[in-house]
Amino acid sequence: MNSEELAKKIVRLLDGKKGMDIVGVDIHELTTIGDFFILVTGTSSPHVKALAEEVEDNLAKEGLEPRRIEGAQSATWILMDYQDVILHIFTKETRDFYNMERLWSDAPRLDLTGLITEG
Repeated sequence: MNSEELAKKIVRLLDGKKGMDIVGVDIHELTTIGDFFILVTGTSSPHVKALAEEVEDNLAKEGLEPRRIEGAQSATWILMDYQDVILHIFTKETRDFYNMERLWSDAPRLDLTGLITEG
């Protein structure tokens, strides 16, 4: 599975668990830290944890383990590093504060057409 396929798989998992405001940011031409950021908002700290567990459990079934997970204790921003795809799961307040979309505004967005359910 290439990095774009992994990013899209993560998006589908997050959408299935009711993640909000999912955005894929294509960073591969701007930095060497990875190919994609996936940004998602959870409705609460328990929801943020549930989103992280959903991704971790499902990808582990395919033999994909994150290199690192940070922020699981506070669950206001959990970072999951899958090498070329880095997942950021935020509470709304934390996402608004760090505003990563603005920080990476020069990066193209991953086309999520057909991956996210409406409503």
